[in-house]
Amino acid sequence: MDLANLNAFIAVAETGGFSLAADRLHLTQPAISKRIAALEQQLDVRLFDRLGREIGLTEAGRALLPRAYQILNVLDDTRRALTNLNGEVGGRLCLATSHHIGLHRLPPLLRSFTRQYPDVTLDIRFLDSEVAYEEVLHGRAELAVITLAPHTSEPIRATPVWDDPLEFVVAPEHPLASKMGVSLADVAGYPAVFPGGNTFTHHIAQRLFEREGLAPNIAMSTNYMETIKMMVSIGIAWSVLPRTMLDAQVVSLPLPGVRLSRQLGYIRHSERTLSNAAMAFMALLDEDRRSLHPKAGKR
Repeated sequence: MDLANLNAFIAVAETGGFSLAADRLHLTQPAISKRIAALEQQLDVRLFDRLGREIGLTEAGRALLPRAYQILNVLDDTRRALTNLNGEVGGRLCLATSHHIGLHRLPPLLRSFTRQYPDVTLDIRFLDSEVAYEEVLHGRAELAVITLAPHTSEPIRATPVWDDPLEFVVAPEHPLASKMGVSLADVAGYPAVFPGGNTFTHHIAQRLFEREGLAPNIAMSTNYMETIKMMVSIGIAWSVLPRTMLDAQVVSLPLPGVRLSRQLGYIRHSERTLSNAAMAFMALLDEDRRSLHPKAGKR
């Protein structure tokens, strides 16, 4: 079975279109169509239903997709295992991370890593944490440094690195900024800008309100923390932001008894072989974790 054809099949299945798959693989749309046709001819089944501009997997396509992932992952594992035998740290490291972590946590580690291992080519993908999770799950990234889900199950293994306390914030001129004795109920009465509903951070904040029998007034949402901070700073909404982002543009609301935090760290697939480069990067992350939490044990 031709691997290029399998890659084209996965790309079309994931993107839902031949042109989008062509963009992902840096090919022309006719080239993608040719590869899918060749795979369908080889397997003697139709893999996609084509109804106008709509593309959907057939029953055969749905059956092939997990097996296609498995085939490519086994080959990648084999390639990494053989490459690792020489003990050298080189090659390509595919690393997924969120925009916020990439801006505020990773620069010192990336600087140290590239200086120690100049033969490694870094392929860094800036994605929402939830999307990065899927990239690791399906073998498209070796590691992801993300906001960790409250619960992670096999085959994904999560290692916390940084505690990331969250603060309720408003603009200095917001009515809540001058109010004495602010409660969670007070906050819920004003419009909020929240991370997107599919994000781990959204769920952390949402559960806090639900435990108190409250519902935040979410007027807007975006997955970019820097955008949330800008919208808060102009006074149109309150939000929750990492403590590391606080400055004179926003003020923190003291809420008695309220503690909100999230865990940032890395995830890997427990059933896949990691490259020497990935293991070296994990070692740097673990070193950073131990420097912040000296009593933390080994993974």
